[in-house]
Amino acid sequence: MTRFDPAFVRAQFPAFSVPELADKAFFENAGGSYACGQVIDRLIRFYRERKVQPYGPYAASASGGEEMDEARARLAPMMGIKTHELSFGPSTTQNTYVLAQAFRRHLKSGEAIVVTDQDHEANSGPWRRLGEEGVEIREWRIDAETGHLDPGALSPLLSDGRVRLVCFPHCSNVIAEINPVAEITGLAHEAGAATCVDGVSYAPHGIPNVAELGADIYLFSAYKVYGPHQGIMAIRETLGMALPNQGHFFNGETLYKRFTPAGPDHAQVAASAGIADYFDALHAHHFAPESDAGKRAMAVHALMRAHEVGICQPLLDYLAARNDLRLVGPRDANRRAPTVSVALDRPAEPVSEALADYGINCWAGDFYAVRPLRALGIEPEAGVLRLSMVHYTSADDVARLIAALDEVL
Repeated sequence: MTRFDPAFVRAQFPAFSVPELADKAFFENAGGSYACGQVIDRLIRFYRERKVQPYGPYAASASGGEEMDEARARLAPMMGIKTHELSFGPSTTQNTYVLAQAFRRHLKSGEAIVVTDQDHEANSGPWRRLGEEGVEIREWRIDAETGHLDPGALSPLLSDGRVRLVCFPHCSNVIAEINPVAEITGLAHEAGAATCVDGVSYAPHGIPNVAELGADIYLFSAYKVYGPHQGIMAIRETLGMALPNQGHFFNGETLYKRFTPAGPDHAQVAASAGIADYFDALHAHHFAPESDAGKRAMAVHALMRAHEVGICQPLLDYLAARNDLRLVGPRDANRRAPTVSVALDRPAEPVSEALADYGINCWAGDFYAVRPLRALGIEPEAGVLRLSMVHYTSADDVARLIAALDEVL
């Protein structure tokens, strides 16, 4: 098959067979997606059969360690990186904080970091706090009307050659425009700077090839990519080994342990291999066999995106035609992730509560995106109504949402 099969996709998610969820349309995927069955099965198996200290000489322990290694070995080639360039942490926020501490010790006097006001606070706050340590922080600002992050506005910030790191999102969790990562990374590298890309809001729509993007660091959250609550980080070997070790001193020569100060969550790391199982199941169902994991991942990425663009555009068209709200971000579904934020003429949270009465599960608020909302002139206290989809969202779900919005608004 090459045609997207929604029935097969939804069958992979046990949530859709739960009576309390099956009759609801789920539009809070940007806050955390449903877990696929492959991840759930691995997590249950680990807790039932392998919940011991891993890597020991006996069978249960050895199997646990093998599953943890399998997660790294399966996910890394999907991202176009070496196995040891992928590490796990308790969350993307924690991974970013640990990275910031490494850069705090690594940067020399007079060197600078660029951050944006388009970011979720997790990829902004830890870097900005380094300003208290004497690091110069330069802000790359969005357009106040559109939320667009213009690569042309980055060049002046890099012109003196003192920037060593540029931190920006693949796409914002409220604006959702897909930023040209390869172009931005190229600009940073020409100026002698590395890049740290927050992919949390992008990866659920297709795990990207980090090597092709050119990113030096790429971060995303497994629990938003149909998996367990873990942060996943890709970091180039040359950069990772140059930064000061943040783990135990005796683990300093192992790249994937250098940025894990605490012991890993064995069960959740092992269960993350289920993400690869799921992507491979999608590929096997829709495409001819392919031995290359990276090519399989990119084919599934394209499959997901095509479906999401198709279901998102009618919602964008509907919202753009209304004069009682402000649609945040691009109106063309091809230019954005299907995370749709709307500023209303009233506080947004009561609207999300009202939509629940129509079987629409969504939420409203600032979503830790206080800086971009303020930059857009939207009061974080009023918040935005956020309607976020992924590939298991159906066209019928969207039609149901539009009908409910007609009633509630």
